[in-house]
Amino acid sequence: MIYGIPTREKTIKQSDDRDAIEKKYEFKNFTDAFEWMSKVAVYADEKDHHPEWFNVYNRVDVLLSTHDAGGFSEKDVDLANKMDDLLET
Repeated sequence: MIYGIPTREKTIKQSDDRDAIEKKYEFKNFTDAFEWMSKVAVYADEKDHHPEWFNVYNRVDVLLSTHDAGGFSEKDVDLANKMDDLLET
């Protein structure tokens, strides 16, 4: 639970620096990381809610915050959950 909102994934954590949540992902290689990021990008664009992320080779660090709300919102949990779902596809 983050900010009183249930999350499925225990590896999602509250950011120390911002009113946001963050998670780190690690993949087998760059291609897998980029393929996953592309899937997330399509969903994020459909929802008009885009992650802040940083990619180096097989790692992707994600920070989620709802700028329109001035910080964390349920939209961030929705996107975090979808990101986890897309790991399976």
